[in-house]
Amino acid sequence: MSLKTSYSLIAPFYDAAVARATRAARQRSLAALPDDGGQVLLAGVGTGLDLPHLSPAPRYVGVDLNRSMLRRALPRADKLDFAPVQGDVQRLPFPEAAFDAAVLHLILAVVPQPERCLGEIARVVRPGGTVIVFDKFLRRGQPALLRRLANPLVRRVASRLDVVFEDVLATAPQFACEDDQPALGDGWFRLIRLRRR
Repeated sequence: MSLKTSYSLIAPFYDAAVARATRAARQRSLAALPDDGGQVLLAGVGTGLDLPHLSPAPRYVGVDLNRSMLRRALPRADKLDFAPVQGDVQRLPFPEAAFDAAVLHLILAVVPQPERCLGEIARVVRPGGTVIVFDKFLRRGQPALLRRLANPLVRRVASRLDVVFEDVLATAPQFACEDDQPALGDGWFRLIRLRRR
């Protein structure tokens, strides 16, 4: 089953499953975004759960592979300068250095190739720009036997459980990690802030 298909099926239930559990972590993460204008990419915007927590000053472009998710996001963007774009975060339809910042919430552990996604973010965010990440990651050498056993099934439907952020970051030398804090699940979910060199 493709991501596009599985998230079309999940879209009606996504908010009920995810919104309340991640609200506080999303707010903490988004507080790291500069609010002085500019253009911000929301990579994998989904149903727009981040939108109510954003400052109105910047211009936002929300990219998602799934049209059903984007439709659900639009009502949450009513007070923002927001443009929805259907597209693949692993092949972004934007020129180099088009954005001042990017938000990657619950997307790096979803896409089949997180390294390609982060590489695309490095391409479209200008030098000096901020990238914030909120997602679930294993740490290098962490056994996490149950997560690894469940991964082959879960990754086909919703999300990967075996992504090691440090391995993904190593493929994008354009980024420096400025902050990395535990968020949820006893540190399984993390709040990470990157700076584009």
